[in-house]
Amino acid sequence: MGESPAIKRAAAIEYESVSAADGLEKGVLIDESDGAPNFSLRRFELAAGSEVPRHTNAVEHEQYVLAGEYVVGVGEEEHVVAAGDALLIPAGVEHWYRNDGDEPGAFLCAVPNGDDTIELVE
Repeated sequence: MGESPAIKRAAAIEYESVSAADGLEKGVLIDESDGAPNFSLRRFELAAGSEVPRHTNAVEHEQYVLAGEYVVGVGEEEHVVAAGDALLIPAGVEHWYRNDGDEPGAFLCAVPNGDDTIELVE
């Protein structure tokens, strides 16, 4: 009869460094392992002075900025984003991040469950 609700406490969420991006940490808030049938919700933290290289993903990203101010490149444009801003990065579109500030940036990112191929762009 459908999915069961899930509550995951903050203390249970483990953060790990993202290998392709120095200064980026990811915590999975909710995903298939918690019984979510369609989407994964993750929280990322982008350290002050760090960058995430230009890349593409096979799946769309919906993002919500929680803290800080940082640059998101999407396609050929760069956008300064801050807490309260929301973004859609379509599947296959090149994107990257740069935090030039003194404070960490943090954002939520929702993606469809399933395989995602990440390709770095030279």
